[in-house]
Amino acid sequence: MREIRKEFPGIVANDDIAISLQKGEVLALLGENGAGKSTLMSILFGLHKPDRGKILVEGREVSINSPTQANELGIGMVHQHFKLVHNFTITENIVLGIEPRRGLGMSLASSSKRIKQLSEHYGLNVDPDAKIEDVSVGMQQRVEILKMLYRNTDVLIFDEPTAVLTPQEIQDLMKIMKNLIDEGKSIILITHKLKEIKAIADRCTVIRRGKLIGTVDVNETSTKEMAKMMVGREVLFTVEKEKNEPGELVLEIRNLNVVNRRGVMGVKNFSLEVRRGEILGLAGVDGNGQTELVEALTGLTHVESGKILINGKDVTNTSVRERIDRGGAHIPEDRQKRGLVLDYSLENNFILENHGDSRFSRYGFLKRPAIRANSEKIINDFDVRAGQGSLTPARSLSGGNQQKAIVGREISHNPDLLISVQPTRGLDVGSIEYIHRRLVEQRDSGKAVLLVSLELDEIFGLSDRIAVISHGELVGLVQADDVDENEVGLMMAGIGGTK
Repeated sequence: MREIRKEFPGIVANDDIAISLQKGEVLALLGENGAGKSTLMSILFGLHKPDRGKILVEGREVSINSPTQANELGIGMVHQHFKLVHNFTITENIVLGIEPRRGLGMSLASSSKRIKQLSEHYGLNVDPDAKIEDVSVGMQQRVEILKMLYRNTDVLIFDEPTAVLTPQEIQDLMKIMKNLIDEGKSIILITHKLKEIKAIADRCTVIRRGKLIGTVDVNETSTKEMAKMMVGREVLFTVEKEKNEPGELVLEIRNLNVVNRRGVMGVKNFSLEVRRGEILGLAGVDGNGQTELVEALTGLTHVESGKILINGKDVTNTSVRERIDRGGAHIPEDRQKRGLVLDYSLENNFILENHGDSRFSRYGFLKRPAIRANSEKIINDFDVRAGQGSLTPARSLSGGNQQKAIVGREISHNPDLLISVQPTRGLDVGSIEYIHRRLVEQRDSGKAVLLVSLELDEIFGLSDRIAVISHGELVGLVQADDVDENEVGLMMAGIGGTK
C-alpha cells in the first residue's frame, strides 16, 4: 500500500501511509486506539475507498471496491467484532454469499466435508454442524478464519484478534497462526499488545494519529522502544501506588447463589467484602461465574438466595437505578452490548444513567448546554478521541475510545463502589497505563473498587487483595503481596487455595 490517505469528518484517519507485506511473514500493525490501523486495513479489504494512494498485489496495481473483490485477490479479514449469523450453523456461516447450489436448493454436504478437512489440516477443531450461538467466542473466531481459508485466501488480516479471548485461546490462536505461515500464507496482525507482537511477528509497522512512524524488525527492537514509537513518550509498564489503609465496608456479599442462563448454579454460596480505599481483584478462568456475579451485583440478573449490601443497605432485590443511587458504578465486560447505545451521540451516552438529574433536565426537558459541557469535560479528562466532539456517534469511535468513554462516564458519577470488569480489554499500552492510574486514583480517594479481569498482570499490578473464583465458588482470598502468579493460577484451576 502506497501513500494511502483517508479523511472522515473532522479527522484524518490515514495520512499518506505506506506498508508492505511479504509472502510467508507476519506483519504487525501497531498503534494506539484510533491511530488509523483498522481504517487502513478496511481500505485493503474494500470496506472503505481511499481518498488517494495505490494498492499493489504481486506488483500489479489493483482497485478494491468491495470485500468480494478483496477475496478474489486472495485477501481476507477477521474483524474485531465478528460478522456471524448466530442462529446459523458454522457451515452456513462459512458458505454465506457463495452457497453451493443443487437445482433450486443448496447442497451443504460437500461444503461441510471440506470445512472439516480444512479444520483438521490447520488444527482448528471446528464442528461444521454446530450453531454459532452454542460455541465460545474463541471458536467463533476460528469460524471467521475458516471463512477465509474456504475462499482460498493468501493474505489474512486479523483485527485485534485477542481482545475477546482467554489466555488459553490466545495460545491456541498463536499456534494456528504459525500453522498458516508454515502453509505459505501471509498475515497482517492489527494489535497493540506488545507481548503478542514479540511472540509471533517478523516486522512491525507503527502508526500514530494517522501518520506512519516507521517499520522495525521485531527481533531487534525491544517492547519499550515499540511502546515509545506507538505513544510518543516513555511508557511505564508498572502501576505506581502507595500502600493502602482500607476503611469501612462498602460492598458486602453474603452467601450469594445465582443461576446462570443454562439453568445451572453459576455462583455458589459466595461471600466477599470490599472496603473503602482498596482495589479487590477477582481472578478466575473465563466462564467460572464472574459474569453471573457481576450481573447479580449490578441488578442485571435475579438472585436465587443470599444478600448484597452497598453502604450497609440491602440492594439484593432493587433495580439498577437504585443501586446507582446508592453509589454503585459499573464498567461492563461488553462495551457495545452493555456500555453504550451505539447510535446515540457521546453526549447522550454520558447522561444515560443520570438524565433525570437536575443538572441535566428540568420539568422533563433536557438542558443541552449543561449536557454538552459535561460531555466535553469527560472527553478532555479521559482523552476520548472523537472527530465530531460531543456529537460523535458512539458507533464511529474505535474500540479503545469507546472504552475510555465508558470509564470516564462511570468515574464522573463519583461512585462509592466501582465494579470494573475487563476495564482495559482491547486497549493500547498508553490507554492501559492511563486507566490503571484512574482506578488507583479512585482507590486513593477512598472509593471501593472491585476489579474483575482475566489478565493476571492487571490483577497483580492493581489489586491490594485478590479473590479467586472457580466453578462459581470463592476458592481463595489473599493479600496481593503474599502470593505470586503461579499460586493464583493453581487456585484458578481449583487446586489449593485459602480463604
